[in-house]
Amino acid sequence: MDANSILIVDVGEISTRALLFDVVEGHYRFIASGISPTSFGAHQYNIQDGVRAAIDQLVAISGRAFFGEDGQLVLPCTPDGVGIDAFAVTLSAGPPVEVVIVGLIEKIDIESARRLVKTTYSRVMDVMSLNDRRAREARLDSILRIRPDLIVIVGGFDDGGVLSVQRLAEPVGLACSLLTNEQKPEVLFAGNQSIQGDIRSLLGKSANLHLAPNLRPSIDVEQLNPAQVVVEKIVTNIRKRQIPGVAELASWAGADIIPTSEAFSRIIRFLSMTLESNKGILGIDVGASATTIAASFCGSLVLNVCPEFGLGSNLDELLINMPLSDITRWISLDIADDDVRNYLFNKSLYPSSLPVEEKDLAIEQAVARQVIRGAIKKAFKRFPDREFKYTKHLLPWFEPIIVTGSILTQSPSVDQTALMLIDSLQPTGATTLVLDHNHLLPALGAAASINQLMVVHILDTDAFMHLGTVITPVGEAPIGTPVLRIQMIRDDGQDVNLEIKYGNLEMISLPVGQKARLQLHPLHLFDVGMGAPGRGGALRVMGGELGVIIDARGRPLKLPDDRDERSELLTKWRRVLAG
Repeated sequence: MDANSILIVDVGEISTRALLFDVVEGHYRFIASGISPTSFGAHQYNIQDGVRAAIDQLVAISGRAFFGEDGQLVLPCTPDGVGIDAFAVTLSAGPPVEVVIVGLIEKIDIESARRLVKTTYSRVMDVMSLNDRRAREARLDSILRIRPDLIVIVGGFDDGGVLSVQRLAEPVGLACSLLTNEQKPEVLFAGNQSIQGDIRSLLGKSANLHLAPNLRPSIDVEQLNPAQVVVEKIVTNIRKRQIPGVAELASWAGADIIPTSEAFSRIIRFLSMTLESNKGILGIDVGASATTIAASFCGSLVLNVCPEFGLGSNLDELLINMPLSDITRWISLDIADDDVRNYLFNKSLYPSSLPVEEKDLAIEQAVARQVIRGAIKKAFKRFPDREFKYTKHLLPWFEPIIVTGSILTQSPSVDQTALMLIDSLQPTGATTLVLDHNHLLPALGAAASINQLMVVHILDTDAFMHLGTVITPVGEAPIGTPVLRIQMIRDDGQDVNLEIKYGNLEMISLPVGQKARLQLHPLHLFDVGMGAPGRGGALRVMGGELGVIIDARGRPLKLPDDRDERSELLTKWRRVLAG
């Protein structure tokens, strides 16, 4: 029998949320949430403190009691309404899982292993392959020096040779035998299935060994999903060792804790299978521990978790991955580069701090643009190829794009949130921007294995914020050239006609809940996502906070080199969406 009331706790690096779902008048609804600082860090040692504080806040809001007299969570709910029918936990707190990859071929096995570990909060510390010229002793020293949390061993097709994989695995076994039980890494073997017995004999006594199906059973087949399930359980084991309180939370849930990125991606995949669209579904979670990109095309998921693009304690590493100018180009205020750099370092030391001045907010929003852009670029090469001329090297068409993360949900105004997204993602064609301002998506992903009907009901409510529809004509023309004629006919009979010039950002008001028909007439072979450059057509749109946004600024978006000119242009765009 499906649970009626469900409590989901999401433990992030900065905040812990407790979210309550229950039946109201025959339908599942999001009831309320409580939030508390996550109690894990330099001077806080048990995440249970933050979890209980978040639940206590939820109690104050909802008037429900969840704990019994013994202080334990009551499962299932009692007849007098104490407790909850089901409980689940998602987790993104904790340092990136440090990984060493051992495999045969760089462009095949190693690349597949990289894609596997990028589906969770991880950082690759070393790679050992056949092309590695280091002696076996040097590889052993590297493992002992790094003391990784996880070693992934891959290589060998299921009908291929075995000796090379075994030789590469030998230093792993030796290193594990030299480490104490507390220091031993988890070891995952996802290579040639015919040598699983040999790997078990080689590593079984000295390592915490896990087996998974071959990532590359043949040269032209890659299968990540089976191994990804194993990796999720491994990460939970690692977190139980690293973070006090995780084991107790898992016992409450009666199952393994789900990485937040995995829970988030479940909903994106679900939407791609249920929405009737020939486009993909894109989900973005900009968090303190990582920026997560989940893109699904007809149920096929691309999941990329980027701790290097987190907005928390690892923010000081951002400048390793990009020049400072990539960030400062988005700032319209006159702020010295050293001030921007110092702000990033201070934010990494105090990740829960909030911007108190206009310049602080400008820096954080500039950083948000760049981390989203960096994470998208990392995932881009795994997206399906585009067939049209103007979209070949741009973001594929998505409908909708769903985003969450405090930098987006806590922005002073929705127009600032939308502009951050449009500037960083630079969408093409026509797409809808949806803001998960209640941070529900990971919770729904965790609840999907408990009660799928609840997930369907919640997705069909107004628990998400419709920011607006973005129309992007893509092509090349001189600035000021008319590139699109658009007619919007609202269901209430109002008619709006607009001619869009290249280089401009425009907005047409369409209140939340109202519907309209858009007729698009591209000029000069501009592509608006209707099947080919120059082809027009009609589409139905739903009103949002910002109505319909037409972005004819060009793809890719180019900013002027001159600082004053760039600042003037950024200010102009912001004013357009601010109305």
